Amino acid sequence: MDAASAEMFNSEFWITAAIIFLLLLLSGFFSGSETALTAASKARMHQKAKGGDIRAKRVAGLIEDKEKLIGAILLGNNLVNILASALATSLFLKLAGEQGVFYATLIMTMLVLIFAEVLPKSYAIANPDKTALSVAGIIKFIVSIFAPIVAVVRMIVRFTLKILGVDISGMSHALSAQEEIRSTIDLHRHEGSLVKEDQQMLGSILDLEDVSVEDIMIHRSAMQAIDINTKANDIVSIVVRSPYTRLPIYDGEVENIVGVLHAKDVLRAIRRANGQMHRFNVRRVMVKPWFVPETTTLKDQLNAFLERKAHFALVVDEYGDIQGLVTLEDILEEIVGDITDEHDASVPGVKTLADGSALVEGTVPIRDLNRMFDWDLDDDHATTVAGLVIHKAETIPIVGSSYSFEGFQFEITARSRNQITELKVRKLK
Repeated sequence: MDAASAEMFNSEFWITAAIIFLLLLLSGFFSGSETALTAASKARMHQKAKGGDIRAKRVAGLIEDKEKLIGAILLGNNLVNILASALATSLFLKLAGEQGVFYATLIMTMLVLIFAEVLPKSYAIANPDKTALSVAGIIKFIVSIFAPIVAVVRMIVRFTLKILGVDISGMSHALSAQEEIRSTIDLHRHEGSLVKEDQQMLGSILDLEDVSVEDIMIHRSAMQAIDINTKANDIVSIVVRSPYTRLPIYDGEVENIVGVLHAKDVLRAIRRANGQMHRFNVRRVMVKPWFVPETTTLKDQLNAFLERKAHFALVVDEYGDIQGLVTLEDILEEIVGDITDEHDASVPGVKTLADGSALVEGTVPIRDLNRMFDWDLDDDHATTVAGLVIHKAETIPIVGSSYSFEGFQFEITARSRNQITELKVRKLK
């Protein structure tokens, strides 16, 4: 090879090497952009876009149609990778003859893997939002240029899949918004960035639509109510001693609720009567009761409470029979846990024993027990612990009976007539 030819070869070599280097940079850009735009937080981009961030609006627009975005990026990435590999093969063929194919394959594989794939993707996954905002403008331009080609590719892909019996045209996201939020909460809890109490609170908010008032209501057997025919002095005494500010009023029998009495209304009535109790008439003080179906979801009931500016409702079944009562506080406690004050009755329903088991009153809700001990007892067929045992045993057990199911042992320790009043629960190892 003469001097002129050698000089020309050197010139071609460095030009080709520079083009390959440039193509590797483009490949890294496409790879990093793909990772950043798919990993960017859609919620944060939406929030920034609402604040007027133009770059965030671009990102939000790009990730809205991920199929189109990924198609354009993959098209650009494959173009530069194939072109870089072809140029490298041509270059090494001139340098090493037929063995140049082997050298080109080995070297390009290493260069593409390290500098065009792993390195940019590692950076992008570590800084997804920052990277996505930086590349959004260029990627949007590229997507618009490749749009016709991507559309043709998309049609070919869908047609091919349809021939194979797979139709993706009508497919939506696999997870609903609630499921995505729940999965995110579980993930952060698993990673340790979310404490158990916060996980339960956030999860309870999502559960409001799946839980009905019958699952959290105070059962009629535990309701504190006042007979309308009770003497005025006795009514005031009951109201003063009660830990509740609102009490149902019944006429004759508890099933016949005719009103609801508020402690403040009682005080106002006594003041108007100048303390003369013979002038106190409970019928004038009580308000009309509000009845709600037991199948009402907590979300609907919470909205109803807020709309009516009410705190108290009586729960009835499909036949109109009283089943219990539910308050706004009951729903809030379902979210944030028990809310106690200086007037709440201190009657624990659960007592932890030295051997790790729990002594539980039969009326304790399964949901409260699961939340307290982080258990997973089934609450689909029963609301209380006693109801769960009766459902599983298919009979009303006698004292001393023991049952094992769902990884737990239940021992009946007390019973009153046909009601299980206390039982010992132990988680089996």
